Amino acid sequence: AEVRAALTAGVDALVVVGGDGLVHLAVNVLAGSEWDRVPLGIVPSGTGNDTARALGVPLDDVPAACSRIAAALVTGGRPMDLGRITGDGPPRWFACVVSAGFDAAVNARANAWRWPRGRSRYNLAMVRELATFRAIDYTVTDFTASDDGDTWRQGAMLISVANGQSIGGGMRITPAARVDDGLLDLFIVKPLSRGAFLAVFPKVFSGRHLGHPAVEIRQVRKVQISAANIQAYADGERIGALPLTIEVVPGAVRVLA
Repeated sequence: AEVRAALTAGVDALVVVGGDGLVHLAVNVLAGSEWDRVPLGIVPSGTGNDTARALGVPLDDVPAACSRIAAALVTGGRPMDLGRITGDGPPRWFACVVSAGFDAAVNARANAWRWPRGRSRYNLAMVRELATFRAIDYTVTDFTASDDGDTWRQGAMLISVANGQSIGGGMRITPAARVDDGLLDLFIVKPLSRGAFLAVFPKVFSGRHLGHPAVEIRQVRKVQISAANIQAYADGERIGALPLTIEVVPGAVRVLA
């Protein structure tokens, strides 16, 4: 309420000091509203900081991040695409990645822990979750080529829809993704044994998972994902159960980066 009151009164920019969860809140205030031309600045100080990473904002350097914001404020910043999620409730916006599967389960486990901080918390949660995780039977419909959509059944360990490149503090699941290309990257990891999955997943930090036969990436504009009893997370925040429809909205916000 205080943020909306300040925006109504008139501000030059909305600057958040925090991680991806706070950025998620900010874009959901700005996007699709009367304040959608108010630029967003990010001073990254969270656990993952994947949105700041996608924008090239300096990490672990508050003065440098603030200097970047001040310099960009002179020109009004640059446009950034967002993803819009529709399901049972009101539409939600996301800046970086929607996850539904193993990575979402890991996210939920990591969010429940206070220690350790940073990437190691995500890695430990991954190992714990993998002990009981089973591949999921999804139904995917890609509406990029036509309004009727291309529908297929997909067994997978996880499916993510990415606007940025990374999750979990630098896991570069879609290293070629851009936040201003008018597209989202659909990331699929097909069923693997625990051993094979553990062998592939560490390669994600460097992007060396590309080309693995179990990994598929395709660019989409709008996609629907369905699966029984699966919760989705966006920018590390719980969104709700599948099915969800996810579409890109080009230039939905301006960012000071």
